[in-house]
Amino acid sequence: MKDSIHKYFQIGTIQWMSHPPADYEVLDSIKTICCDDYFDVLEVTQMKEEAVRESARRMLEQSHIKVCYGAQPRLLGPGLNPNDIDENGRLKAEKTLMDAVDEAEYLGAGGIAFLAGKWEEKTKEKAYQQLLKTTKNVCDYAAGKGMTVELEVFDYDMDKAALIGPAPYAAKFAADMKCMCSNFGLIVDLSHFPTTYETSKFVIQTLRPFITHFHIGNAVVKEGYEAYGDQHPRFGFPGGANDTQQLLDFFKILKEEGFFDQENPYVLSLEVKPWNGEDGDLVLAGTKRVINRAWALLDD
Repeated sequence: MKDSIHKYFQIGTIQWMSHPPADYEVLDSIKTICCDDYFDVLEVTQMKEEAVRESARRMLEQSHIKVCYGAQPRLLGPGLNPNDIDENGRLKAEKTLMDAVDEAEYLGAGGIAFLAGKWEEKTKEKAYQQLLKTTKNVCDYAAGKGMTVELEVFDYDMDKAALIGPAPYAAKFAADMKCMCSNFGLIVDLSHFPTTYETSKFVIQTLRPFITHFHIGNAVVKEGYEAYGDQHPRFGFPGGANDTQQLLDFFKILKEEGFFDQENPYVLSLEVKPWNGEDGDLVLAGTKRVINRAWALLDD
């Protein structure tokens, strides 16, 4: 493409993936990313200390960067399940998601993203109804603040084993939600397509009416290989399923399906993380090179 990718998408990264908290101080990370004008968006997550939250809010505000908020770690860390068939467990997940809406609003984000919880075949239908209940309640709460709620589509049997899930089931859920809440949408992630045994074309076309946000990355789905599952290793990682060609195919499908919107560009965030001692900044730089090459190969 001759046009810049920034004409059609708001390019972002997921802060806690690019700079894992075990190795990077969150405020240093936020400043580093906000000072890189390749990024139009920064996706952040929970910051438990009030002073850190305030400093982060000020940096994000000064940077003229779009803020998105991922509540996935708030669920995965303590093992909370928004489709828990135990009502007390479901309510705990709902509470943390509503708290996430409040924190997202404080940090300047326009909404939150989350994921479905684990499920079992014998209770799948009950879990589905529980997830509808949680999502509607969170959407209603967010709507009161003029905010959105997005569900990220994950694998259903490989790693996260989330209820949502394969693309057709995600489409059913999103359609049910849209009948109740206009502020709901889906996040699809290129790195999850290999883990759900689906292609870019199938996922994008199946979920076309409900997609509001994109992630891109890599995954290893060969059993016995390092970083197997939903680990988001860098492009070029040994045994990885995605690289420049797969990203190019993804861009082609987005173009064909009308997602190149210069008036209201979609967020497209890279979700890769350093693996086993790798340097997060080098991984970020390498990811940008893959994005730039795939975009350059895309026909006008």
